[in-house]
Amino acid sequence: MSAEYATFGLAPATRPGGPLAGGDFQVHRDFVDFVVDGRPLLHRLSDLDAVSPLASDVPPSLFTAQVRGLLLETGAPLPDGRYVVYGCPECEDLACGAVTAVIERDGDDVVWRDFAWQTGDRADPLRDGYHGMGPFRFRGDEYRAALTALLDGDLPGSRRRVLLIGARVALLARPAAALRAIGIGADITQSADGVPADELCAYGAVLFGRSVPARERDAVRRALAGAGAEVPCVDALAPVVPLLVAQAEQALEAGRDDHRRLMDLTVADGAAEFEVVSSCRVRLTAHRVDRLSRARSRDLFDAVLEPGRHRVPLDPPAVKGEAYLVARTAGTVLVTAVRP
Repeated sequence: MSAEYATFGLAPATRPGGPLAGGDFQVHRDFVDFVVDGRPLLHRLSDLDAVSPLASDVPPSLFTAQVRGLLLETGAPLPDGRYVVYGCPECEDLACGAVTAVIERDGDDVVWRDFAWQTGDRADPLRDGYHGMGPFRFRGDEYRAALTALLDGDLPGSRRRVLLIGARVALLARPAAALRAIGIGADITQSADGVPADELCAYGAVLFGRSVPARERDAVRRALAGAGAEVPCVDALAPVVPLLVAQAEQALEAGRDDHRRLMDLTVADGAAEFEVVSSCRVRLTAHRVDRLSRARSRDLFDAVLEPGRHRVPLDPPAVKGEAYLVARTAGTVLVTAVRP
């Protein structure tokens, strides 16, 4: 077993929810991911739709039990010293499949090894193992400090709350409801005049409706700057609910480039270009407003892509007129305008 140490940490992560193209609904889950050597462990698993056992919506007693299990204060929940590292985000049933690993002490160190895909009582590492992944040896004090902080209520996370500002509150009600449905808090106001800076700082992002005058947008930005808060402020691109939700999600991810799986989304010469940081499933959706001011949305691309720069041709009818492109993968949302 390698004696080389890996660093261990924790970071907030999201499995986005929302309607799917076929009419089904994907459950939104917020969870704490494991960060090994500065990189989310989930990113090492190609196109895995899963969450860690440290999900924010589980009962406190279960969350505490999961943490104490990872601290090796209780016995392993599965045979052969195995623990669930990532499970099904919909039901968390082992029968749906889970990534498990042996977690054990080695002196003062903690070792994670023999990662495997498991669907029954026992795993078969030879057949279903993630070969080449691990083993990871963590310094015991660093490992325990990160997990113990969760028990003390120091849950790593960000302000997942958005303030929507617009003169026509009714128009913002639908995107606010859509944000709440995927676990993001949303408040609406016609004007932010007189709102104390400390209240503005409680939000992770501010979304301006297209009717908000420039002077008010500038006032909000000055108030945030004066309070020393780095809260992204974004201008609504179009009155299309999925597009506004995507803009809010992207704003909430600001400053977390080291955890992104997609980068640099652009559109040029009839094609979308973007960078894939780690192998993942990428979905491209076009949103546009037609000549009668009706919102139109269309899925254009859905596939697992390997790391590198990718170029995806776009269907011209789907991006004509006032159009915008949204790229999604687990934990990352990017939005860009499609210029004529």
